[in-house]
Amino acid sequence: MKIPKSLLVDPEKNSVYGAFAVAVSIWAFSYSVIFGQVLILAYYAVWLPLILVDYRRFLRQLSGAWLPLLFAAYICFSIFWSQAPGVTARTAVQYLSHIACAYVAARTVSVRTLTLGALVGIFFVMLYSLKVGAYSEDVLDGTYNFVGAFASKNQIGFVGSLGIYFSVVFLAFLRRGRLSFILTVPVVLLSAYLLVISHSATSMASIPAVLALIALLAMTKLLSRRYRRVIFVVGAGLIVVVAFVALNLGLMDFVLGLFGKDSTLTGRTYLWEQGWNAAQRSPILGVGYAAYWVQGFAEAERLWNEFYITTRTGFHFHNTYVEALVELGFTGAVMISLIMLRTLYGHVSTVIFKAWQAESVVLFGVMVLLLIRSFVEVEVLNPYIMGSFLMYFSYFKLARLPVTRTRWSPAFEPADAARGEPAWHRHVGRPAAADPS
Repeated sequence: MKIPKSLLVDPEKNSVYGAFAVAVSIWAFSYSVIFGQVLILAYYAVWLPLILVDYRRFLRQLSGAWLPLLFAAYICFSIFWSQAPGVTARTAVQYLSHIACAYVAARTVSVRTLTLGALVGIFFVMLYSLKVGAYSEDVLDGTYNFVGAFASKNQIGFVGSLGIYFSVVFLAFLRRGRLSFILTVPVVLLSAYLLVISHSATSMASIPAVLALIALLAMTKLLSRRYRRVIFVVGAGLIVVVAFVALNLGLMDFVLGLFGKDSTLTGRTYLWEQGWNAAQRSPILGVGYAAYWVQGFAEAERLWNEFYITTRTGFHFHNTYVEALVELGFTGAVMISLIMLRTLYGHVSTVIFKAWQAESVVLFGVMVLLLIRSFVEVEVLNPYIMGSFLMYFSYFKLARLPVTRTRWSPAFEPADAARGEPAWHRHVGRPAAADPS
């Protein structure tokens, strides 16, 4: 029995396999710490073998992936100046393979299939956390929060916010038929419920802002490109002005108060200060990828103790750029910033300056969500997590690959037979002609 390649690697035909692969990936990102390496192997198994199915697909326009590949190479080379070379080597290889999986996914899975798989995976992830039903007390702010099967309220909050986001964009842009409403209602309700009981201020504050932005981009579909550009420029200017006013008139503290936070963001500002001080010791190259939070190192042990992290693992500076400065120096911080900005601009420019595309709107919303969270979380610098997978998937989707199909014809056609030329000389390897019907 032979399985057609298109059912595995063609974005227009592999919705079943693609959604399954995305769902498996999300389960692995969420619970590999609990179930062990078998989930990581399953994650690799659903993506990497696709390279062998149609390797040419992954070699086309490979130059468009130069920035993530350069960043991955820099991470791997950091082993030569790392203060924990063994940890750096292992984690760098994991991150590189993680990028490779996201690359394969972007070349084989459509945005609609990604959304379907994400909804399925997130639903089962939330069901399992609800079954576990664990709560945890935050010793810094004294709150009692739902964490489910995760180690942090912010992790379950991120899953909940993604569940709401993908449900909304699926219904707004990607649904086919009324059955979509019935299938997404349980995901929305469960996501909202877990988001509320987790008390994750970051997730509750970011998801309304992202959905409002997506609504504005959806309305621009009714406008011509000229008016889209004007609205984009005016809107970007208003955002800058509002941010400036909020920071200078104390509105930021008011907003934080609505979510039960103070100006220190539950100790995050102290962490950022400690990270900045650590970055000054090696400002250009950093201490090495994943080489700061290592058991036995004095600074890591001190911060674990100050923040009551008894497991002495799974902690970070709660800021992507501070974390990058410490581990990879200004060089690495600039690279990861460029990847995020290139992805953001690439998708929004498609919507504003080119033909309006729902896929770019969806991925732009994902990137805005990750950008907002990047200032208080670290979700794009580590392997085997949803944030980094979605960022690199969105980046690699910027490359629009031509869809070509080989059209087979009889060995000889009458016009060619007169001059003895086989018909396949003219047809094989060329794009198929459009069907007039």
